Amino acid sequence: MSSEALGIEVFDIMGVSLRVSLVATTLATAVSVPAGFLIAVREFCGKRTLVAVINSLMAMPTVVVGLLVYILLSRSGPLGFLGILYTPRAIVVGQFILALPIITALTYAATSSVDERVRKTAESLGATPAQSAWMVLKEGRLGIIAAVVAGFGRVIAEVGSAIMVGGNIRGYTRTMTTAIALETAKGNFALGITLGAVLMAVALSINLMVDTFLGRRS
Repeated sequence: MSSEALGIEVFDIMGVSLRVSLVATTLATAVSVPAGFLIAVREFCGKRTLVAVINSLMAMPTVVVGLLVYILLSRSGPLGFLGILYTPRAIVVGQFILALPIITALTYAATSSVDERVRKTAESLGATPAQSAWMVLKEGRLGIIAAVVAGFGRVIAEVGSAIMVGGNIRGYTRTMTTAIALETAKGNFALGITLGAVLMAVALSINLMVDTFLGRRS
């Protein structure tokens, strides 16, 4: 493979990885941050059990998620009518499930550490429930940002679910991790090493940007 063809291949694969991972993380954030906040500020029966379950799901194997999503989206599955198996949307579903417990658990931890007086003071000054919730989230924003970054890091680096429900189709559902696994198995180490370096560079760049942002806000 020429250097030009290698570059095009790398950019195509990187584009697929970033698109599906960003969409999955965004959707998971939209669900997980409110869920983590509500679990932290509300008292209800079974709260400790729920938190323990969410914490346990943070270590959920990606191949198990891939298997569950495959069963759901296969033709004979309950969601087979959607026809999205072996598409980028199927990868998004799998990555969404992987990111969900991570962002929820870390958001819960971040908002739980906020002094309860912040919410009570806001409410005593006439703040609406939404305004008092925003104050708590604002106080715990550093931890919440870290939660989102951790969720993104989890999904962009996963391989099992993406292969099982995406099919590793060249130019369509092939992500950086699935391509690395495939090319290494084929003995094409040049592309595998290049993609590995790109994946590490993406992860490092995101962490540096977040660290810079948090340093300015602290």
